[in-house]
Amino acid sequence: MKRYTVAQLRERLASALDEAERGVPVVVERRSVRYVLRVESSRPRVRRRASVIETLDPAIADGQWTWEWKPGGMKLKAKPAR
Repeated sequence: MKRYTVAQLRERLASALDEAERGVPVVVERRSVRYVLRVESSRPRVRRRASVIETLDPAIADGQWTWEWKPGGMKLKAKPAR
Protein backbone atom coordinates (compact mmCIF):
# COMPACT_ATOMS: atom_id res chain seq x y z
CA MET A 1 0.00 0.00 0.00
CA LYS A 2 1.31 3.44 -0.93
CA ARG A 3 0.33 6.49 1.14
CA TYR A 4 0.47 10.13 0.10
CA THR A 5 -0.49 13.44 1.60
CA VAL A 6 -2.27 15.85 -0.71
CA ALA A 7 0.93 17.88 -1.13
CA GLN A 8 2.90 14.75 -2.05
CA LEU A 9 0.16 13.67 -4.44
CA ARG A 10 0.35 17.00 -6.27
CA GLU A 11 4.06 16.42 -6.86
CA ARG A 12 3.73 12.74 -7.81
CA LEU A 13 0.30 12.38 -9.40
CA ALA A 14 1.54 10.50 -12.47
CA SER A 15 3.47 8.01 -10.30
CA ALA A 16 0.47 7.48 -8.03
CA LEU A 17 -1.81 6.82 -11.00
CA ASP A 18 0.72 4.39 -12.49
CA GLU A 19 0.86 2.50 -9.18
CA ALA A 20 -2.93 2.33 -8.98
CA GLU A 21 -3.02 1.04 -12.55
CA ARG A 22 -0.54 -1.71 -11.61
CA GLY A 23 -2.87 -2.77 -8.80
CA VAL A 24 -1.01 -1.21 -5.85
CA PRO A 25 -3.47 0.31 -3.36
CA VAL A 26 -2.90 4.09 -3.19
CA VAL A 27 -4.19 6.01 -0.17
CA VAL A 28 -4.34 9.81 0.03
CA GLU A 29 -4.80 11.44 3.43
CA ARG A 30 -6.31 14.90 3.80
CA ARG A 31 -7.32 16.31 7.18
CA SER A 32 -7.52 12.82 8.70
CA VAL A 33 -9.78 11.58 5.89
CA ARG A 34 -8.50 8.74 3.72
CA TYR A 35 -9.20 8.45 0.01
CA VAL A 36 -8.32 5.39 -2.05
CA LEU A 37 -7.28 5.60 -5.68
CA ARG A 38 -8.22 2.59 -7.76
CA VAL A 39 -8.68 1.80 -11.40
CA GLU A 40 -12.36 1.69 -12.26
CA SER A 41 -12.17 -0.02 -15.61
CA SER A 42 -9.18 -1.38 -17.36
CA ARG A 43 -9.33 -0.93 -21.09
CA PRO A 44 -6.66 -2.42 -23.29
CA ARG A 45 -3.97 0.12 -24.07
CA VAL A 46 -4.08 1.62 -27.52
CA ARG A 47 -0.98 0.92 -29.54
CA ARG A 48 0.54 3.76 -31.47
CA ARG A 49 0.12 3.56 -35.18
CA ALA A 50 3.05 3.44 -37.53
CA SER A 51 4.00 6.78 -39.03
CA VAL A 52 1.97 7.77 -42.05
CA ILE A 53 4.58 10.27 -43.24
CA GLU A 54 6.84 8.92 -45.92
CA THR A 55 9.81 10.59 -47.55
CA LEU A 56 8.90 10.97 -51.19
CA ASP A 57 12.02 12.72 -52.45
CA PRO A 58 15.61 11.59 -51.75
CA ALA A 59 16.67 15.26 -51.58
CA ILE A 60 14.44 15.70 -48.52
CA ALA A 61 15.95 12.58 -46.93
CA ASP A 62 19.45 13.97 -47.62
CA GLY A 63 18.58 17.19 -45.78
CA GLN A 64 18.66 19.46 -48.84
CA TRP A 65 15.24 20.86 -47.92
CA THR A 66 13.79 22.22 -44.70
CA TRP A 67 10.48 23.55 -43.43
CA GLU A 68 9.85 27.28 -43.06
CA TRP A 69 7.05 28.86 -41.04
CA LYS A 70 5.05 31.42 -43.02
CA PRO A 71 1.84 33.26 -42.09
CA GLY A 72 -0.15 30.88 -44.32
CA GLY A 73 1.43 27.75 -42.83
CA MET A 74 4.56 25.64 -43.32
CA LYS A 75 6.35 25.66 -46.66
CA LEU A 76 9.22 23.59 -48.00
CA LYS A 77 12.39 25.64 -48.53
CA ALA A 78 15.68 24.63 -50.18
CA LYS A 79 18.66 24.86 -47.85
CA PRO A 80 21.43 27.14 -49.08
CA ALA A 81 24.40 25.37 -50.67
CA ARG A 82 27.52 25.23 -48.51
